[in-house]
Formats: sequence, structure tokens, C-alpha cells
Amino acid sequence: PVCLATYTSIRRSMMVLLLRGAIATIAAFCVGGSSVSAFQHAPLPSAPPRMSINSSSHKNHGISIPSSPRRRHSVSMMAGGFLSGLFGDGTDGGSINNVANAAPPTASGKNRINSGKGATNEVMKSVNGMRQRRLGGSDIIVSELGLGTQRWVSSDFNAPNKEQVFEFMDKAILNSGVNLIDTAEQYPIPSDGKDASEGDSELVIGEWMKKHNLHKGESRRKVVIASKITGGRNVTPKNIKRDCDGSLKRLGTDYLDVYQLHWPARYSPQSNWGQSLKYDIEPDKSAYWRGMGGPTSFEDLCLAMQDLIDDGKIRGWGLCNDNAYGLTGCTRTAKALGVTPPCSIQGDFSLIDRKSEENGVAEAASPYNDNVGFMSYNALAGGMLTGKYIDRPAALDNTERDKVIAAMKDPRGRMDEFGWSRTLYRYRTDAAQEAIQEYAKIAKRAGMSLTELSLRWNRQRSLVTTTLVGHTSMDQLQQSLDFFTRSKPLSDDIMWEIDTVHMKNRLPIFSSNRVGKDWDGEGEIGEPIP
Repeated sequence: PVCLATYTSIRRSMMVLLLRGAIATIAAFCVGGSSVSAFQHAPLPSAPPRMSINSSSHKNHGISIPSSPRRRHSVSMMAGGFLSGLFGDGTDGGSINNVANAAPPTASGKNRINSGKGATNEVMKSVNGMRQRRLGGSDIIVSELGLGTQRWVSSDFNAPNKEQVFEFMDKAILNSGVNLIDTAEQYPIPSDGKDASEGDSELVIGEWMKKHNLHKGESRRKVVIASKITGGRNVTPKNIKRDCDGSLKRLGTDYLDVYQLHWPARYSPQSNWGQSLKYDIEPDKSAYWRGMGGPTSFEDLCLAMQDLIDDGKIRGWGLCNDNAYGLTGCTRTAKALGVTPPCSIQGDFSLIDRKSEENGVAEAASPYNDNVGFMSYNALAGGMLTGKYIDRPAALDNTERDKVIAAMKDPRGRMDEFGWSRTLYRYRTDAAQEAIQEYAKIAKRAGMSLTELSLRWNRQRSLVTTTLVGHTSMDQLQQSLDFFTRSKPLSDDIMWEIDTVHMKNRLPIFSSNRVGKDWDGEGEIGEPIP
């Protein structure tokens, strides 16, 4: 066994080194060089390298590549053989497999590759009028509407309590064709440590599942649970296992359907908050990111997620608040290592935030490329796309002191609350509010609310697999269900009108008319700008 472990370690290390060398080879060929010059003259990083793979912490994934349409049966130690399937041959996304209900994971002791099952976003079935689609190339099928749980049982002023949350799940999951619940180990947000603590959202979901006997056995397949590990330097192979176990314990179930990184394991300029889109090398080379060997590598991440799949603890995995670099880095590394690639990426997406369609994410996620599903969140832009702040501005946008105080005493939503309104200020830029007013006019001419226009538009984008919506009342949930089950696609004329507004400012939430030189390169919540 010792010899076998040593042999496995050496083979895995060779695989990873070959992957990195092969990338250098391709770069050399692209500029007319040779494979020899690529390996001899590839520049060494000035910063400490990423964390290397610790062979003792993983099973034998690295070289034991199972037979697959994406993979040659004989793996030679040549770049050509090694790279077969690395850049895709179309089979992963082009094959349609109409198997809607897959078996739950089982601990098999060997690689279980949950990929290549069909094209992402293909409609597999309809339940009570709710269409359900394939998530990435996996066998995981999700409803077009998913339940967002960020503020469930939180300490927020209008957070739904446990009784309301149970009613939401009864209505959506048991009676309306919704099967997806999205949560995270950090939820609820906000949590004050008194009335609400991190992990409470998972606990409530688990309690509801157990009440309806959906936590184990055959009935567990009726609900799709997606949870997230806290991002940044917390993402290590050891913590991935530990935090997944914690989520499973709180949920009271044997496996997660999708396990996602809440934000990238590496520095990324726009993981979630603020208006920063520009990559800045200074924070990336800081001690926080480069200390202790640097952020967890794509290789270690992919192998750790495959460990969980092999152990039967997850069916698939994905990313959140990431970009095209992170997505392709994970998918291509996973395919090269012969392990399961991510099946999903979750991101901020709405009428006033269409960056994922235009920054490479949609192209990378396409079924013709990396075949990854997209979970859209903040489709209503923190409530701005409901239209309730048009006639009477959000508290911090009001110029009259008395009205500011009155709004904060009786808030209509998050934008009237001091903490949230500052955190989500990107949805209230001048450009964003101008666009919102134009979209409201389109909705009025079409005889619908701005909320309906926003959610129906989101539903029919080719990028989007599922839209995650948070609700604070049963009326809100019923509206969402109606929009996703009873409504026809928006007409071509309406879609064109929407596009004409978009063309005036393609990134309104990342625009600013009030930034000053004296801000010293920081945005309104301290994030680096531009």
C-alpha cells in the first residue's frame, strides 16, 4: 500500500506539471515557438506559487481517467494525448440525454463523473406549469424559479420567520413545481448572533425537509439543495470537506445536490459588492492572498470536489460571484484531471446588470463550450426593479431630511434601511435609476408591472438556467409563481425596446456621476475604483 500511495502521488504530480507545461506549450505554438522553448523559457512567477497538491489529502483522481467520450483511452505522456478533450470536442454539450430523474450519489470508492449527460438549460419536463431544466452537463434538473434564502430567519427588519418560510416551501416545493432551494453556510444575512446566527437558514430548511420526509431516501430526490462554502482563503481541501459536513449536519440530509464556492478562492476584482470591475494587481500580490503558498489552486479545488462526489456527499459543484477566468480555469482543469467539472455558476444578473452576457461568462458557459448552468440572483436589483422607489426615492437618495428619517422609520424594503442601502448602492446610481424609469415605461405600455417585466425577461435569457428569487411575503411568492408558470415569453417588440434602453448604458450599475478625486480611489463602500 505504501508503494502504491507513492506511485499514485508521483503520477498525480506528473499530471499537474504536464497540465501546466502543456498550457505553456500552447502559448508558445500560438506565437510560433516550440514545445522545447516553451518549457525551457516559461517565466517563473515573482510571487510565491499557489498551494501545491498535497497527495496525502486526496484519493487517486489524477491519472486514473475513466473511459469517456471526452477522453482518450490511452493516456500518453505527450502533450497531444494529454490534451485530448481539454479544449472540448463538442460531445459534452451537444448530446441530449432525456433522463430527468437521476439516482442520488453513492460512495463508490472511485471516480463518479457527473458530466456529459446532456446540454445545459435543455427543458427536461414541466411540473404544474413550472419548467425544469438541466443544470450544466450534469444529471441535476432544476426548476426555472428557485427559492433564494439569504434573508430567511435573519435579523433583518422584514425577514420571513420560520412559519413563513415553511409556508413558502409548502407552496413552492409541494404544490407549484419548484424543486430548487439555494442556501449557504453563511445564511442568514444579516445575522446578529442573538436572534439569528450563521447556519440558521440551513437548519430551518432541514427541519422542513424532515417534517415532510424529504431529507433521505427516495423522496429526497424531490428537492434540489444547493449550498455554499464561504469563499476566499477559507477555501482549502480540508475546509471544503469540513464545511460540507457542517452543512449536511444542519440540513439533516446525506448529500447536497450542488456545492458552490460563495466567492472565488482567489482575488477577483468584482466578486460581489461595490463597483469594482478592474483587475488590480496590488491586492492580488498582497500577503493575504500570497501568504502560506497562495490561494488554493484550481487543481486542488477540483480534486477536493471530486472527493466529495466519490464519498456520496454531493452530486455536483459550482461557483458563485466568479468570472470567465475562474469558470474556464475550473472546467478545463477538471477535464484535464479526469474529474467532474463544475455544473453551475451563480451570479448577479438583471435588466440593469447584464455583464455576464457580455464579459465572457455566457460564452464560456454555453452548451457548445464548457456547458455550465447559470443561476441568476438579484433579478430585481435589491427591490429597485419592483418600481417602488421610483415615485419616492430610497431613503439615502432623498434630499429632504424629514423624508429620510420617515423612510428609515418605516422602510419599504432594503433600500430604505441604512446598512443595506449603502451596501447595495450600485443599484441606485444615476444611470441605473434612469434605466429603471425607462424599463418602467416599457412595462406600463405592455400592461404589466416592472416586477413582471424584470422576472419574465430574466427567465427567457439563453444564459439563465434558473432564477433565484427571495420573498418576504406569500403574495410576493405567488406573483413569482404566476410569472414563471402562466406567462408566455415577452414579445420580440418588447425585447427590442428593452435592448434599446440597454444600449444607452451597457453597465449602468457600474457608472457614477459623483465620484470625486478626493475619494482616493475608493468607492462609496471602500472598494477600489475604477
